[in-house]
Amino acid sequence: MNLLADLFIDGQWRPGSDGRRFDVTDPADLSTIAQFAVATEQDCMAAVDAAAAAQPAWAATAPRERSELLRRAYEILTDEVEVFAELMVRENGKSWADAIGEANYAKEFFRWFAEEAVRVPGDYRLSPAGDKRIVVDRQPIGVSLLVTPWNFPAAMATRKLGPALAAGCTTILKPARETPLTAAYVVEVLRRAGVPRGVVNLVTPVPTGPLVKRMIDRPEVRKLSFTGSTEVGRELLHACADSVVSTSMELGGNAPLIVLPSADLDTAVEGALLAKMRNGGSACTAANRFYVHSSVHDEFVARMDAALAAVSVGPGLDRANDLGALVSVAERDKVADLVRTAVAQGATVVRGGRSPGHGAFYDATLLTGVVHGSTITTTEIFGPVTAVIRFDHVDDAVEMANDTVYGLMAYVFGEEREAMAVARRLEAGMVAVNRGVVSDPAAPFGGVKQSGLGREGGSEGILEFLEEKYIALTA
Repeated sequence: MNLLADLFIDGQWRPGSDGRRFDVTDPADLSTIAQFAVATEQDCMAAVDAAAAAQPAWAATAPRERSELLRRAYEILTDEVEVFAELMVRENGKSWADAIGEANYAKEFFRWFAEEAVRVPGDYRLSPAGDKRIVVDRQPIGVSLLVTPWNFPAAMATRKLGPALAAGCTTILKPARETPLTAAYVVEVLRRAGVPRGVVNLVTPVPTGPLVKRMIDRPEVRKLSFTGSTEVGRELLHACADSVVSTSMELGGNAPLIVLPSADLDTAVEGALLAKMRNGGSACTAANRFYVHSSVHDEFVARMDAALAAVSVGPGLDRANDLGALVSVAERDKVADLVRTAVAQGATVVRGGRSPGHGAFYDATLLTGVVHGSTITTTEIFGPVTAVIRFDHVDDAVEMANDTVYGLMAYVFGEEREAMAVARRLEAGMVAVNRGVVSDPAAPFGGVKQSGLGREGGSEGILEFLEEKYIALTA
């Protein structure tokens, strides 16, 4: 496989200005698979300059032309979906099933926003006083800095690039250092699809935080779209406040999953397995805390144990494996520490709780007797660990589910009317009722409380990259 490992600035792949590189590691065997270019401050400023120079012409480009470019990129990704998936397996460690699922999900953002590019709404109406016509136009916000995480390196890139390009904004993509190769591939696909020079740029700055803030400080940068931890998000919000830069943020999660006494346990276990094990649990939407009613607790645990027993762990390039590696040894060790702490705080390991062999692997793990408020219920696990808490009263489950500063995702399993009543009481931007996955390019994705600002996907996603302009005309 030909790995692109350079920066992309002003339409050209090029090394960093000081020649430094960092290792990209395969988490399955800890081998180095590439050495990616380090972006210096000079490189980051060059990317901002290129995006700013390209902004007027790209904003003036016909929506249909922007739409067709995104459609071509979607078609290339469709033709090369297995190449796309293999890149993710190699640098992220995830299973083949998770990688091919993400590849297919990621490309859909280009198709969806290819369609949204030509449907940006406006408004034209007579004022209440009858003295003027009110025209409301929407225009590109301008140069957009897109910062993406390592857990979904493809989907997070396309979910930001798609609406930004559809809206007429030029972009600077800053992927996670763990997974830059997937981002570079997406950018190369856009280049092949015909994106003009300077419209898409890719940098991997070191040191990351200070150089991202330096780009935010540039007056040409008018938008930051960030996916990552709440802690980093807070720091970037401070940086954006100084320059009054528009922000969209998808931050941390601590998703509760509630199993009501009326739940169909076949549906609940199937959904819970998806909600927990998708992407090896390394998802901000992953179920983090399982609140199970006492009347169904033991049977749910037994069924969940049997389901997890069937999960095979190993390298993602072996398509027979269900659970790949975590992204790094550091992430693996963080998960292991959370499990050890949970046990020290009273939990029981029913299954798993260990790291098998070489590489950043961690077994599918089931904990019972978990105490609400213990460390594992207040920390985003980001690994394949199911932490079960027993409850007796629905009001208590709702109270515990809402007892967090986060509010991204929640899951409820039960008779539909009862489950919907609970869903309306949960403090979350998204709720899944009797299903384990909600993400869809056609739906608005985002959270409340400290889980973020704004929405991605859906008709709302493109609006994050547009500003309203009011024009008054004589009636």
